[in-house]
Amino acid sequence: MHLHAIISSAACCIAGALAIFADEAYHIDYHRALVGFPTQDATFFHQPYAGSKASLVYTLSNKLILAAVNPKDGATVWRQALSHPPNITEGFLRAGEEQDTVVSAVGGEVTAWSTSDGRFVWKTKFPDTIVKDVEILELEGGRTSREAKDAIILLSGGEHVIKRLDGKTGAVKWTYEDISGDSPFQVSTSATGIHYISLHSTMLGGVKIKVTSLDLVTGQKLDQYTLSSDNEVISPECVLFAGANSASPLLAWTDKAHTVLKVNIIGTKSVSTFNAPRKGAEEVQKIVLHAPRRINSVSHFLVHYQTASTHSAEVYHVDLKKSVISKAYSLPELTGNGAFTTSTTDANVYFTRITAEEMIVVSSASHGILGRWPFKTSISKDQTFPVHGVSEVVVRSDSAQAVRSAVLFSDGQWVLVRNGELVWTRPELLAGALTAVWADLPEQEALAQELAIEGHENILSAYVHRVKRHIRDLEHLPAWLENLPIRILANFGGKTPSTSTTEIQQDSFGFHKLVIIATEANRLVALDAGSAGRLIWNIDLPKLAPGFTFENPTLSASHGYVEVRDSGLESPLLINTTTGGLVSLQDTTTTQNNLQEGQMLVSFDLIDGELKGFLDKKASSPIWSFLPPNGERIVGITARPIEDRVASIGKVLGDRRVLYKYLNPNLVLVTTVLDATRIASVYLLDSASGNLLHAATHSNVDITRQIPSALSENWFSYSFTLDSTTELSSRGYQLVVTELYESAVPNDRGPLGAAANYSSVQPSSALGDAAKPFVISQTYHTAEEISHMTVTQTRQGITSRELLVALPETNSIVGIPRYVIDPRRPIGRDPTALEVGEGLTKYTPVLQFDPKWYLTHKMEVFGVKKIITSPALLESTSLVFAYGLDVFGTRVTPSFAFDVLGKGFNKLQMLATVAALGVSVLFVAPLVRRKQINSLWQIP
Repeated sequence: MHLHAIISSAACCIAGALAIFADEAYHIDYHRALVGFPTQDATFFHQPYAGSKASLVYTLSNKLILAAVNPKDGATVWRQALSHPPNITEGFLRAGEEQDTVVSAVGGEVTAWSTSDGRFVWKTKFPDTIVKDVEILELEGGRTSREAKDAIILLSGGEHVIKRLDGKTGAVKWTYEDISGDSPFQVSTSATGIHYISLHSTMLGGVKIKVTSLDLVTGQKLDQYTLSSDNEVISPECVLFAGANSASPLLAWTDKAHTVLKVNIIGTKSVSTFNAPRKGAEEVQKIVLHAPRRINSVSHFLVHYQTASTHSAEVYHVDLKKSVISKAYSLPELTGNGAFTTSTTDANVYFTRITAEEMIVVSSASHGILGRWPFKTSISKDQTFPVHGVSEVVVRSDSAQAVRSAVLFSDGQWVLVRNGELVWTRPELLAGALTAVWADLPEQEALAQELAIEGHENILSAYVHRVKRHIRDLEHLPAWLENLPIRILANFGGKTPSTSTTEIQQDSFGFHKLVIIATEANRLVALDAGSAGRLIWNIDLPKLAPGFTFENPTLSASHGYVEVRDSGLESPLLINTTTGGLVSLQDTTTTQNNLQEGQMLVSFDLIDGELKGFLDKKASSPIWSFLPPNGERIVGITARPIEDRVASIGKVLGDRRVLYKYLNPNLVLVTTVLDATRIASVYLLDSASGNLLHAATHSNVDITRQIPSALSENWFSYSFTLDSTTELSSRGYQLVVTELYESAVPNDRGPLGAAANYSSVQPSSALGDAAKPFVISQTYHTAEEISHMTVTQTRQGITSRELLVALPETNSIVGIPRYVIDPRRPIGRDPTALEVGEGLTKYTPVLQFDPKWYLTHKMEVFGVKKIITSPALLESTSLVFAYGLDVFGTRVTPSFAFDVLGKGFNKLQMLATVAALGVSVLFVAPLVRRKQINSLWQIP
């Protein structure tokens, strides 16, 4: 106990003095600054300022993240998370030619941003409305201008209106109100004026398209006509394209069966009809129209037809003088899915065809191929295909010299391909992470499995099994000896041996663990946490369970496979952690029986607002239930981790007495709120019996905000936001930390201390409330709201713990040392000498986040939903992984890296010192021996 107290005190001092080595920052951690899936209509190449020769890729993603991405390396130049109501999922992004601003619109807000650094320029809000479309007015008085160009917006709400906003300030110049009652669809601009497109529902269930022309300067109505589209259009989804900012804006629609295509030149009443190509028995499933959006481009467009197994395209030309649309040529039908992009150079239009095998560039004028590049790096795996993209084409002497395309693939990867070479890859599917779990590497899992099997056998069988295991391990000896010199040289050079991109690297410290992630796109992804979050495999879950729709998958990993469960799924999916392949359930039955022999756990679930405990996951009747009092509703449930190592059963005080911890593996913390009175409560339950162990209540709580909580060892914490009830009160954030002990008296084990055994189901049946823990609690004010919290884990639990919290206001993650939030800190007085020996300091109500606590350093980690931790093989180290919108991972050492040498340790100098000492001993030894012999012959 004395030694443990000394180590604990020293660990506290070390943690406060040094959080991380300077040379480890940005090396042991990794960060993926993600944006989500780029949307097709809001992604484009654009110069960050007028006259720039280089372009950036601008996008507004499905997560409503506005970002500029460097096409050279895929790095995020800047990002902005656009504020929006919870029910809004659609946004708009537009940029005028030679403009240094981009304009975004989400909900009822229209905002202009600087293209070079993403700084705010202006914002205009329209309450109680939703922006349906935004376009940039390219022409002013029949000519283009480099000055700030005005924006035309279409608003839907109580009133349907079109507004013109000043390009410099965002002020409204004029407003046109549509009082017809039709549904607003889109707004388009051309060289002649502004065209407002609305949809008029007919009595027979069809939809007619109405076009209203407006004056550029005043916004007054100039003309209005209705197109006979009710025979084909039955919903807005049938309208394929409403061209904007082009010399010949187009309207295109199709019928529900995709058998006919109708195109109208906006401003005219004529409609051209084309039959969709049909070869064989396959029907067209999807039609996409691609047209240039630049004001000076030629009037050509491409129609992309997609069937279940093939895709093709047709190119059309528009004669503006005759108002005639004619088919120019067709692109051949190819197997599989493909994507087309449109590029404009001067007035010429080029189409890039992207498949899983190659890139092809053609001119809109003729069908001749200007450039073809097969993919030199394998991009498509697991039958993935391009979904959509944007391209830039360089054409000289009627030949495509270069093309680069930013393409979204069906597996969730956003990539840039230049002349068939893969330049960079962004795993944007991780921006929709739903849940994640740690998994050991297969070799480590296999060893744990073998040891567990030996532990359940008799002595003789276990010995024979171990001998066989060691004999099998000898087959790896030649390879180990072959790589030994490389490893030694790499260690002396301060580097790790290089590995291939597909190899899962093993290490002696346990840093190379896998993180298995389930995403919103029904993908299952494995990352190597020890190799900067490198993607190992990426599989499509629906292909493993045909006909089933995953809604809320849950993951658990053990023994070389990950188990995927979902409500309605008859049997769990077992996925090999090495390859991502499906594992047969029969292959794991024996292992599960050996490792879970005699094990029975109580599970719990929230059913109709009531927490119920079950002796078996498949049981229909609960063994206990918990219903919050006074109409409170449960908003959070936190259980103690299954693997929660505890090194000491007590806390050693300064006088060498011991406070024994209340260590109950079945603890569950339930958080509730009462909406009417703005009260939040926490209840600590024993999940084995359902007994209430502790309760606390807080008033004036903002119940619209999150109440995160964490539970570990013998303590728990939670945080909430105080609501401002009066003009004098201010909004604040509080962090509550509570410790549980068996007794308030040191060296006392409490009422159950003398019991030979007791029941986990009825622990207090005879002793009543006396068996409940002794509770110590303290509250701290924090400067920022905490959205999520968790606790570090180490292999043996000897290392002091850290409370990891996510701060959404600054997009950061902070590790709070355990001793800083110790509830036993003395209040209103300085600590005594004995308390100082324990590492206690005087209580201060305000908790200031030390800069050394920030695990993310200067990085901004957006949208953290959850942080998960896992122990490494080193007792000092805990692995950390955060996911949500971004992905972030690192290693933390709450009690300093006491079991591993630092990067600054000079191994060559150590060997040189040892060698010098050895040489010195060889020279000095004869001299000493001679002196000893001479001393024997000398007369005293």
